[in-house]
Amino acid sequence: MLRFRSLGSGSTGNATLVEATSGGRISRLLIDCGFTLRHLEVRLARAGLSPADIDAVFITHEHADHIGCAHTLSRRERISVWMSEGTWLATGGRDFEGRLHLAHDGVDIVVGDMLVQPFTVPHDAREPLQMRCTDGARSLGVLTDLGHATPHVLGRLMHLDALLLEFNHDSDMLASSRYPPFLKQRVGGNYGHLSNTAAAEIARTVTHAGLRHVLAAHLSEQNNRPEIVRRLMAEALGAREDEMLTATAADGSPWLDV
Repeated sequence: MLRFRSLGSGSTGNATLVEATSGGRISRLLIDCGFTLRHLEVRLARAGLSPADIDAVFITHEHADHIGCAHTLSRRERISVWMSEGTWLATGGRDFEGRLHLAHDGVDIVVGDMLVQPFTVPHDAREPLQMRCTDGARSLGVLTDLGHATPHVLGRLMHLDALLLEFNHDSDMLASSRYPPFLKQRVGGNYGHLSNTAAAEIARTVTHAGLRHVLAAHLSEQNNRPEIVRRLMAEALGAREDEMLTATAADGSPWLDV
């Protein structure tokens, strides 16, 4: 069985917990940990867990709202950390005391009974990666922090059972916001973040009868609204607005079975 839960998603911090259960054994992967260790502990406690329950951490890229307390967590709990070489170098090549593992596009990673399949994305970071997670029966896609979907990205999102997908900003709200011009260009550019319409088009492209959940994530608190996201998601997926799910910065999401 595969399930996942956002521990919080937004510009102030991001973390997603993925859990695979097989034969009574539970394998847990934390994707990003963009909080202080104390805040991460509080968010894990809401899920009935502690840092000691995590088997491995995967860092998608070096931005502070994703890498957060990864180094402190790894050293204190002696947890393995996966990230690309570019991400590691961008963070100063810190010493993880032998627990750092380098991830590569197209090279599978085994975390207990879970298979993690990283893939490259276009984002303004050194070597960003997103991923598919599978227990062999079900597959989850995690896609946040990218400016646009390449054919490579879309290919990795086909035939999923669940998808955590960035719906970062409403383009009109971003254009009229108080952000300085350089930041508007960065966020809305091809290596920034997905607009609502771009994310909805991804959802429309990859949807199929077996796609059980799409969880909207990384919503901008300044340049987006959950009701806008839910409307566009419903249109893209052919579903009701009240069925659409969004992760919040404060609380993330409940557990979702894949």
